[in-house]
Amino acid sequence: MEEKAKIQVLLADDHTVIREGLRVLIEASGDIKVIGEADTGRQAVTLAKKLLPHVVVIDVAMPLLNGLEATRQILREVPAIKVLVLSSYSDDDYVHQFIEAGAMGYLVKQTAAQDLLKAIREAFKGNAFFSPSISKRLLDQYRDAFMHGGKIKQETSGLTSRETEVLQLIAEGYANKQIADELSISVKTVEKHRQQLMEKLNLHDVASLTRYAIAKGIVEVPAPLSAL
Repeated sequence: MEEKAKIQVLLADDHTVIREGLRVLIEASGDIKVIGEADTGRQAVTLAKKLLPHVVVIDVAMPLLNGLEATRQILREVPAIKVLVLSSYSDDDYVHQFIEAGAMGYLVKQTAAQDLLKAIREAFKGNAFFSPSISKRLLDQYRDAFMHGGKIKQETSGLTSRETEVLQLIAEGYANKQIADELSISVKTVEKHRQQLMEKLNLHDVASLTRYAIAKGIVEVPAPLSAL
């Protein structure tokens, strides 16, 4: 198949070994080609805008900018791109948030070998695709909501995208000046976002914000103890 006719994919995962495995799997397909790789959420957004892939395969827990916020930014900048989530996290809250953000599918890494190629092809055609275990849970939830005339419960923090970015960087141990440099905003603006975070979440120290970020999957590991 000609290179231009292949489905072009951007891989975004901070684990090099996983990206290498996915690349081998994808490029053995014959009709799909990896055109770029990102190891942070921010790099994923930058490369998506530059390379314009058909499909972005992204993990939930990514440094600097988590997968959810990266998905929101990618689709805000280039709505035609299709985003597939590939993650070890399969909690309903994550799934619903990514659906709301515009993702076309959500796969658990444990079944990636069986589902990924089909998911990429379906997303490219504009169809949703979920791992079977997730599809069943979604179906059960919507059926239950329909039968009882209610709505599916979704937790929401009420944070803006920028506040979530700042929260992640705080949890990763960045100081205000470093956050300002990373986001190209002033230190005063960072301080304002930090204050708004604390007020909205009713959490008033870095350790509490960090624990919240970890619990919500915004960051994967704790910041260094010295930053707490």
